[in-house]
Amino acid sequence: MVTESKCLNIKFENFINTEPGEDLFGKTERVNQVLTSGILTGNEGLGMQLMHKVQPESVIKEKNGEKHNVIMLGSNSYLNLSTNPKVMKGAREALEKFGYGMGAVSNYAGITDLHRELEQRIADFYNAEDCIVFPSGYGTNIGVISALCHEEDIIINDSANHASIFDGCRLSGAQIKIYPHSNINYLEKILSKIPETTKGRLIITDGVFSMDGDMAKLDKIFELAQKYRCKIMVDDAHGVGIVGPTGRGTSEHYGLLGKIDLNVGMLSKGPGGLGGYCAASKNIVQYLRLYARTYFFSTALPASVAGGLNEGFKLMEKDKAGRRELLDKTEYLKTKLENNGFDIGHSESAIVPVMIYNEEILFKLYQELRSQGVYVNIVTYPAVRRKECRLRLCAMKELSYKQIDKSVDIITKKGKEYGIIK
Repeated sequence: MVTESKCLNIKFENFINTEPGEDLFGKTERVNQVLTSGILTGNEGLGMQLMHKVQPESVIKEKNGEKHNVIMLGSNSYLNLSTNPKVMKGAREALEKFGYGMGAVSNYAGITDLHRELEQRIADFYNAEDCIVFPSGYGTNIGVISALCHEEDIIINDSANHASIFDGCRLSGAQIKIYPHSNINYLEKILSKIPETTKGRLIITDGVFSMDGDMAKLDKIFELAQKYRCKIMVDDAHGVGIVGPTGRGTSEHYGLLGKIDLNVGMLSKGPGGLGGYCAASKNIVQYLRLYARTYFFSTALPASVAGGLNEGFKLMEKDKAGRRELLDKTEYLKTKLENNGFDIGHSESAIVPVMIYNEEILFKLYQELRSQGVYVNIVTYPAVRRKECRLRLCAMKELSYKQIDKSVDIITKKGKEYGIIK
């Protein structure tokens, strides 16, 4: 029997390892006991079903079968390109021509002219020589890092980098160093102590950090990379199409377009599709096609997705994907939340954290907001430290100001009830 007091002391990491003498799958039974105990764990809203294409007002289906309307503040489709008529038309035409799956890996018979067009568009977008497109965003980071780095190399990570980056680092076998989030002085301290005999040196950073919405101090990182003979990889998953004077991401924001060694990004956020990419020199891309295992051994991205993404990049190339409208609405959302007393950190993107700092309150608030008609994301351990737990709001271009007002009013009412704000 799982009591409430006992359940509150149970943490995510308690179920990772098999207990002494326990069956291999025993931990799955222990997790199920907690999740069916009736005590809030923060998992209640995970895995809910979206009943139609993602849009500002959506219908969701809870695990218990209940359906209700919500204002959507939990989608990464910031620019709403996943529902853009031109993008959908491009996807439909590709579907009719090539079918719904490719049936082969990219290095065999798995790609089309649409895939090649997409890679060239992304390369041009970054002022890079070439680009490789992976069928999975998570697999992009794993594939790129584990292909290029090995035992005698060193990788230096921002502590807030995405999980896929850390997994790729571990698989590479390289030595891993971590500096506190955006702490440039600590980064230089690490770099200054790297032995001269160390072979490959790679600094990896998110461009826009997915849990905080802030940007890497890429100008400072670039200076240190030049000083200490390091290469740079930027994962701009949440920056592409959104930050920078024309939406070309963090490197453009800092005037470094064309100067970053590995321009990694995800096609599932601003571009609204699926997959990931690395834009780099021709030699690097050629190497990755042969040595990145998540590329070589994965079936290629469906042509319908590539067709839709090409249309999305055409809009982003001309800065006509709605970036300015999105940023205006994001700023409006941030201002209202701040004026109402919420701590929203230092977001510089379409990601808006609302700091809660108390897991028990977070779980209750997350549950009640959905029932009140606002869908947001919940963030706690292992994504962030428990004492930094938060709601994560994502603005979308097609949100109306009226919908933002209504959402903030509901969040504010609940925030006052739980003592988060006065």
